Amino acid sequence: MIDTGFLKDTKGAAKYLLGKELSFGHCKGIIVETEAYLQNDPSCHAFRGKTKRNTPMFDRAGTVYVYFIYGMYMCLNIVTNDVGVGEAVLIRAVKPTFGLETMCQRRKTNMEINLCSGPGKLCMAFGIDRNCNNTFIGEKIEINDIGYKTGKIISCPRIGIHEDKPQNFRFYLEKEKNYVSILGK
Repeated sequence: MIDTGFLKDTKGAAKYLLGKELSFGHCKGIIVETEAYLQNDPSCHAFRGKTKRNTPMFDRAGTVYVYFIYGMYMCLNIVTNDVGVGEAVLIRAVKPTFGLETMCQRRKTNMEINLCSGPGKLCMAFGIDRNCNNTFIGEKIEINDIGYKTGKIISCPRIGIHEDKPQNFRFYLEKEKNYVSILGK
């Protein structure tokens, strides 16, 4: 299990989670892309304060925040910072390592690099849904440090963010760029 003490700094946590192993059910993969969302950022769900939807974001670091977007996709976030500070890291992409047959069936594709190359694809492939929301790492979803060597970490603007000037709050592993959602600029 990861040390949730490393999750207090949201941008740092977005980098810290890279190379860690995400596990849910019998599916596993290496986290290769993340995005940081800070409470003072207009793009963050917590920017306008606590709501029924974003309540988990204000819990302790290591809380799982899963939300539904575009009427069809789930997104997995790991809450960061202190209780009462609404910040989280979006897990954007994973390099699948175990349970590929199940992931391929769920996603209806055999293209390994496309299985989890985006937050909605990742949740669909792993079977992550709202039942994981407001749980804590280790209860349903596990994130473990398996000693994976990350190599160079690329920092670039987040994808699809238009509310504020572009900030380099998106991070991915250069050596695993084939598994990320969209390559940075």
